[in-house]
Amino acid sequence: MTEHTLKSFDEDITRLRGLIAEMGGLAELAIQEAMQALVTGDEVLARQVVERDEKLDRLELEVDGLAVRMIALRAPMADDLREIIAALKICGVIERIGDYAKNIAKRSPHIEGRRRFEPLTLIPAMADVAAQMVHDVLTAYAARDPVLARDVIERDDKVDAFYDSIFRNLVSYMVENPATISSAAHLLFIARNLERVGDHATNIAEMVHYSAVGTYPPDR
Repeated sequence: MTEHTLKSFDEDITRLRGLIAEMGGLAELAIQEAMQALVTGDEVLARQVVERDEKLDRLELEVDGLAVRMIALRAPMADDLREIIAALKICGVIERIGDYAKNIAKRSPHIEGRRRFEPLTLIPAMADVAAQMVHDVLTAYAARDPVLARDVIERDDKVDAFYDSIFRNLVSYMVENPATISSAAHLLFIARNLERVGDHATNIAEMVHYSAVGTYPPDR
């Protein structure tokens, strides 16, 4: 490859990483604000989360276009090809994380009597763990850090444990307080969305590990 071609390719890789970082930042913000809207009942904030999801969709299309163009024009090999393929997959997963945050924001206005709703206190703690997984896996992607990626994977069990606990708590609450069934059902879906956020952070971590060292973690 000529020096000009190498420089152009490096610029494309930098742009690709920048787009993934931007998508990740938007997804993190969406989770944070969706949970804030849920806890406080802020319907304006919830609508903002829903509306901002379109930007994630546009960024995903931009990543797809850039990655396909790089493969077609640059014919990358080995490490470079792995990174481009990983970025293609990761951008789709981040977009799904944004969708889960949007779903949480959409359900937020339907929670009644939230100040007296004891199970609601468990969900923000679950969200903190899931959101930290997203933050750390994006850090691992930027640094090509397989060790941090494996650490994120190991934390998924904690999110699953939260979900199981919240599920049992909400079912018991609905049995004891039938008037809360509607709100509790929405909270169940919200907890499920957060559990999926953890799963997707784990999926990204596996891709980061593969991109960095060429293999998936041994236990995956």
